[in-house]
Amino acid sequence: MLRKPKIDRFNESVLSRYQIYNSIFITLPFDEISNTGVLLPLFSEICEKGYEENKNPTEIVGNFFKKYYEKPTDTEKFDLLFRFIQYIERQVVLFDAIEDATFPVVNNMDGRGTLRNIKEEAEAKNKMPELKAYLEHFKVRPVLTAHPTQFYPGSVLGIITDLATAIRDNNLNLIKKLLAQLGKTPFFKKEKPTPFDEAVSLIWYLENVFYQSASQIFDYIQDNIFGEEELNNQVLNLGFWPGGDRDGNPFVTTEITLKVADRLRSTILKNYYRDVRRLRRRITFKFVDKLITDLESKLYENIFLQSGRTTITAEETMSTLLEIREILETKHQSLFVDEINDLINKMKLFGFHFATLDIRQDSRVHHNVLSNIVEESLEMGLDIFPKNYNKLSEEKQINALSKIVGKVNPSLFKHEMSRNTLESIYAMKTIQRNNGEMGSNRYIISNNGSVLNVMEAFAMIRMCDWEQPTTDVVPLFETVEDLEDAHNVMETLYKNKAYAEHLKRRGNKQTIMLGFSDGTKDGGYLMANWGIYRAKEALSAISRKYGIKVVFFDGRGGPPARGGGKTHQFYASLGPTIENEEVQLTIQGQTISSNFGTPESCQYNLEQLLSSGIANNVFANEKDRLGKEDRDTMDRLAKISYKAYVDFKNHPKFLPYLERMSTLKYYAKTNIGSRPSKRGGGDKLVFSDLRAIPFVGSWSQLKQNVPGFYGVGVAIQEFVDNNEFDKVQSLYQNSTFFRTLLENSMMSLTKSFFKLTAYMQDDKEFGAFWKIIHEEYERSKAMLLKLTGYSELMEDTRSMKASIQVREKIVLPLLTIQQFALRQIQELNASKKEVDPELMETYERMVTRSLFGNINAARNSA
Repeated sequence: MLRKPKIDRFNESVLSRYQIYNSIFITLPFDEISNTGVLLPLFSEICEKGYEENKNPTEIVGNFFKKYYEKPTDTEKFDLLFRFIQYIERQVVLFDAIEDATFPVVNNMDGRGTLRNIKEEAEAKNKMPELKAYLEHFKVRPVLTAHPTQFYPGSVLGIITDLATAIRDNNLNLIKKLLAQLGKTPFFKKEKPTPFDEAVSLIWYLENVFYQSASQIFDYIQDNIFGEEELNNQVLNLGFWPGGDRDGNPFVTTEITLKVADRLRSTILKNYYRDVRRLRRRITFKFVDKLITDLESKLYENIFLQSGRTTITAEETMSTLLEIREILETKHQSLFVDEINDLINKMKLFGFHFATLDIRQDSRVHHNVLSNIVEESLEMGLDIFPKNYNKLSEEKQINALSKIVGKVNPSLFKHEMSRNTLESIYAMKTIQRNNGEMGSNRYIISNNGSVLNVMEAFAMIRMCDWEQPTTDVVPLFETVEDLEDAHNVMETLYKNKAYAEHLKRRGNKQTIMLGFSDGTKDGGYLMANWGIYRAKEALSAISRKYGIKVVFFDGRGGPPARGGGKTHQFYASLGPTIENEEVQLTIQGQTISSNFGTPESCQYNLEQLLSSGIANNVFANEKDRLGKEDRDTMDRLAKISYKAYVDFKNHPKFLPYLERMSTLKYYAKTNIGSRPSKRGGGDKLVFSDLRAIPFVGSWSQLKQNVPGFYGVGVAIQEFVDNNEFDKVQSLYQNSTFFRTLLENSMMSLTKSFFKLTAYMQDDKEFGAFWKIIHEEYERSKAMLLKLTGYSELMEDTRSMKASIQVREKIVLPLLTIQQFALRQIQELNASKKEVDPELMETYERMVTRSLFGNINAARNSA
């Protein structure tokens, strides 16, 4: 029987189910206003018709109340609009749950990019030896971060999981109960989560999803590709940032870091204990029954022990499992050996650490800290730094830092940040003792722009009783300028004697992180992506020259504007000039729940990431090596778009527009993340202080999605005007990298809806600025359609487009309410009369509350 096209599977399994369950949902009475669910479809219809007739959000809301209410009071209006917000954000949850439930139906779990497909392709092309050789060293590392791009509290995530199961089982009675529960469960967090709260939320995914999915992938590779040969490469390992990411987050303390590491260890032990307990019911034979019983007891005992008091190690556990396997093979006809092998494979993947807890801090903080340490240590008479260190040239400072070793006591320093920074390094050593070296072995330097930035961190690590650190120093290059200079920075480091010796001890392997989010904010969409591509090429070349294996760690967000989009296609397109023995990337916010939230979606997307590296090497395509003319075209496109974006960013109305016409300042009020929504402490908005998430999110709330397309249209148009469009066509045909960029940009354009804010074109202050954005949207859309030959955006991915369209339709009334409230706030601020503070607070609360559903609805941006 022929498999139906993906769009048909989506319509049958997702869309039709949503229509059925939503019709049940909107009839459920959650409170005293029982007609909310009846009125919401009517409001949605008025919104759609209103925008078709070019009405603004204020007129649309006014028309609705005029048609369905007789002289409503302000209280009645506000009550109903807040009820609409509650319903809509829950409709998004319902749609999420349905997509989760039907993931294996809509997506071909054995199709292109899956392990089974890779194995069959390798067999067909006689490339099994090459595939095995590559899998002996290739790794994928997804790093879970708490960057707040999703607003679901843990209780709602639990309902999504249960709802997805009930939908999969067609359990209508349970579905109705869960929908009723959803209606009464609060979405809004009254207090900010702590970094530990964020860690606990993400550890849920490790425990309930990644533990099974990652081990199933490893089992498949071992059993079906390697067979009797032992696979001695993890293939998959997990990273973790909550509790270790100090960059801009004053709430991450050493105590929290150690607490999170303890939680990671106790959680993996709990998972092992459950597996061993099940195994004990099967392995009841002579010689092995006592071994497995003793192991069960020790694991149980250690789940609850605090750090430093553990009575079993990962090595001892592995040794016991190997002994049990040998006895089963030699004395019991290999009965239940597969189950033991599964647990051995899990131990290989997760050890006693579960996921590696990275430590991250900003280079500017390090510089300030080191200056304070120098001053205070000289005052205390400590012989660590030269007396004139702060007056030395940068080159001489680097030379001095290369020689620093010691055992400094953090408590001796008065400067709080100095104590905290040194304590975080000692915490890494503690974690390694308790959880193994993989527990915490990377120190990431944000905003890294120089050799000095790296050496300052390196020196601080070595002065913490760690002359030969078992940790990697990872510079993070983010801005356009830093990316261009990154290879020079690394070459100087490779030539530095102390640092070269450190790399030799670490297996001549250097991890380098590259930041998409801030790169896009700084340089625009095309330049950020091309800048990182070129930086990777230059870093690969310089690392190969010095015999260093470079590993790239990409800071990628959910939406294309933050480096997300079709991630596996992006990695598969990089070609041989970029080192890619490992794929490492951050997984953030809604990307965690959308791409890795269920065992099926997690396994599918991990396999897609694995296949991207394999496609790039085992099945390498010479077409993905950019020729000179194509490179020149890409370079020119990036430079033209960069100039357009920088001019736009420097427009005098850029920051005022974001501050007064968008939801930017309301992000801080949502209580979705533990860290502040901007870097600086001042009241005045400064571009460099803007965090990428509120920046990109604010454009998304306006349905303008500027960071995902601005400059693309201008760049291609210039080639058209110069009669050089054939050069862009050649690049598009020859480069999967360029095609992937444009497909992601099309996604950003598809999610834009300028009729929502069309009223702004008549604004005296911001009208001209709005038109600049709208013109570039229209230009980018026209140029992409011309280049691709499509009649509509995302023509090649109809099921994803259909999902986006359903989600956009769900949140249209929500966005209308948000814009209505923003307009009321603007009018109140412009009024010369005294403003009623209660009225202002109501409208501001309406804006804040409406942020939630729109961001959550964008989960398919990855």
